[in-house]
Amino acid sequence: MKPLSIVLIESSIELVPKSIWSHPAILNAARRRRRRPGDMLLDKSVHYHAMKGLMNFEKRGRPDIVHISLLNALGSPLNKRGLLRLYVHTVNELVIFIDPRTRIPRNYNRFTGLFEQLLKYGKVPPGASEPLLYVKEMNLRSLLTEIGSRCLILLSEEGVKASPDRVIEEACSTECAIGIGCFPHGSFSETTYSLAKAIYSIYPEILEAWIVVSRIIEACERLYGMYSEV
Repeated sequence: MKPLSIVLIESSIELVPKSIWSHPAILNAARRRRRRPGDMLLDKSVHYHAMKGLMNFEKRGRPDIVHISLLNALGSPLNKRGLLRLYVHTVNELVIFIDPRTRIPRNYNRFTGLFEQLLKYGKVPPGASEPLLYVKEMNLRSLLTEIGSRCLILLSEEGVKASPDRVIEEACSTECAIGIGCFPHGSFSETTYSLAKAIYSIYPEILEAWIVVSRIIEACERLYGMYSEV
């Protein structure tokens, strides 16, 4: 049984961009948290008015989507068995590499603090020689090459209808990574679409990213017979 690779693609997690540091909404939030503007995660629930002028505004500022998706994935039986490899590709072409042993804080404020530290210093813990989390400037194509994935299967509501079991069977038989969008609105970039070997939709309606993550992982656990052993 080979580990399943899942990439959370174009994830809306980033530090506040320099172009909006001086906006009153950013300055007020920084004052409340006693942080510099550029050391905070961009969060639409707090920084909405400051974000309106940003490019791809509708896809940014939702670190909570990443938070819940990571909790679902890293807490899964598949990950506990050492059979999951998880990567976060961000909207700004960074890639977060995650040690499967990482325990993501359940509390959102603690998660925010952890990922602010990660994006500021490049790794967590900052001085560790073998960090649990680290960041590289890397596009999606380079990531797929680095992790040895032969191809990418993309999940999108615009894709061909297929069950999670069918998606997993194809991914495992072809050694493809599975890409799941981790942004609130909009579509994948043309570059992302161009990298996909196949595009599937696992449900007739739009699903939250963390639901898609959990369904795909569960399908892999079934394929590997993990429930029949109980």
